[in-house]
Amino acid sequence: MKLIKRHAAALALFALAAGSQAQAVEPLRRDSLSFSVSASTEVQQDVLSLGFSTSREGTDPNVVQAALKSALDTALAEARKIAKPGQVDVQTGNFSLYPRYSPKGGINGWQGQAELIVEGRDTVAIAALSGRINTMAISRSGFQLSREARAKAEAQVVGEAIQRFRSQAGDYARQFGYAGYSIGEVSVNTSDAAPAMRLMEMKAMAPAMNAPLPIESGRATVSVSVSGSVFMNMVNK
Repeated sequence: MKLIKRHAAALALFALAAGSQAQAVEPLRRDSLSFSVSASTEVQQDVLSLGFSTSREGTDPNVVQAALKSALDTALAEARKIAKPGQVDVQTGNFSLYPRYSPKGGINGWQGQAELIVEGRDTVAIAALSGRINTMAISRSGFQLSREARAKAEAQVVGEAIQRFRSQAGDYARQFGYAGYSIGEVSVNTSDAAPAMRLMEMKAMAPAMNAPLPIESGRATVSVSVSGSVFMNMVNK
């Protein structure tokens, strides 16, 4: 009799252990949903960029190179007068010299180009500089966002985008009949869209404008997108 009771108890414990193991290995169902949201704001562009360029040609490469260097040195000296770290940055650009070939294939001359780039947040000083440089012509101009302005705008918009993602996740969960949600994998991406740099035909520009360049900054759109997935929590019944 005792032996039968012992077998019965052992079978009961085995059944209980088997049931617990089955529950442990049974995968937990978690329905997921992937979507994305975005938020944006418009910011005034605060950095003006001007490109100055000049070209020379002739039969003697040394003469052509010297002429380019002289034009660049004169323009650079004028630009350095207003240079201020963080406000007006001055740098030289492309400086090239290459042969010019005749229809028969031989070299019949040389031509070259030099470039100076001035950009910064002191837009008034940079615009005024364009009227004082007379050895080079304006080849391009345009506005853009500074790193500080972009970072400030992104910090403002990223919180809005994340809050919008969480709010949207809650709405989706309720509409699908779930009690709530938990966040899975999420990515945050930023971008800014601005008008392209305005290009000017260098040949159409006079070497010296003798007046500040008329300027008007535009606005850039800074956007933040949040995309990812959330797990839906089942309704308790």
